[in-house]
Amino acid sequence: MPDSFRAFLLSAAAAAFVVTSSPSSFAGPPEGFRPLFNEKDLSGWHGMPHFDPRKLAEMPDEERKAKLAEWDTDAAAHWSVENGELVNDGHGAYLVTNEEFTDYELLIDYKTVPLADSGIYLKATPQVQIWDFTDPAKFNLGADKGSGGLWNNSAGAPGKDPLVLADNPFGQWNTVRVLQVGARTSVWLNDKLVVDNAIMENYWDREIPLMVSGPIELQTHGGEIRWRNLKIKELSTAEANQTLSSKDADAFTSIFNGKDLSGWVGATDGYEVTDGAIQCQKGSGGNLLTEKEYGNFVARLEFRLPPGGNNGLAIRAPLQGNPAYQAMCELQVLDSTHPKYANLDKRQY
Repeated sequence: MPDSFRAFLLSAAAAAFVVTSSPSSFAGPPEGFRPLFNEKDLSGWHGMPHFDPRKLAEMPDEERKAKLAEWDTDAAAHWSVENGELVNDGHGAYLVTNEEFTDYELLIDYKTVPLADSGIYLKATPQVQIWDFTDPAKFNLGADKGSGGLWNNSAGAPGKDPLVLADNPFGQWNTVRVLQVGARTSVWLNDKLVVDNAIMENYWDREIPLMVSGPIELQTHGGEIRWRNLKIKELSTAEANQTLSSKDADAFTSIFNGKDLSGWVGATDGYEVTDGAIQCQKGSGGNLLTEKEYGNFVARLEFRLPPGGNNGLAIRAPLQGNPAYQAMCELQVLDSTHPKYANLDKRQY
């Protein structure tokens, strides 16, 4: 029997309860893709080797500019454009988009040679693996399982090894399709699902999640590789949420429609919907509650705090009183790094 309490949202910048999953197949490339490569030159791209993007960001401006110029020079010596294809000779800096991406679908064709080793970095993080699936010297690393896996995930983690061997023979083109929402990543190689909604780990620091956004990076070493038909479709918040919820729609139901506050009660005048997210209006706020009551449940959401923000999620909250104290519990959402909260008791973070 449902408890006579209501799930209560004190405030959050984004509040869509969804499950992280993805469809298992595509009928064909959807509309909305745009090219990442102009098929003429390296405009829109720059050079960068395997390098922690955090360290690059922390460099003094002049040092960073000098380093980027050095990498660009290296890339220009090893990357070229032939017949509308990006070509690398197996050496030099990798090629990186100037743009950064958050939630997206990516299409890329590649063709490589025996013994080559390459990959596609997503959000500046390695990588969708591309290698010689016939090379016995790398069978102990998983090469015999084929390309397309998130090879830098931890041993045994979902996505590290591809679900099927889908590589085409050398001399033929391969088509990679990536769907990434947050850290949730699906990969198709030659129309075969090889990674199904796996969490891509943050190679640079496994204690924290994958970066929210970052560039696409084409890795190369060990042999020539060619790339063509590089296209991307950036997903809106609504599209990203739909992607996440689509696979387990029977198990999870969105309680926020991404458009308005239908289904919510309480201080609705203090909130607005912006870019598919519930947002507290400046100088306002109050308690926002779901209209529907819940008993036992699993809830998932995303939130984003402004500097110094102090919000929370109250569970089984009554309609009256202060939910922070009278609900079953409040899950604190607080900027714990802000100076004004420096003297809080540890239990209050």
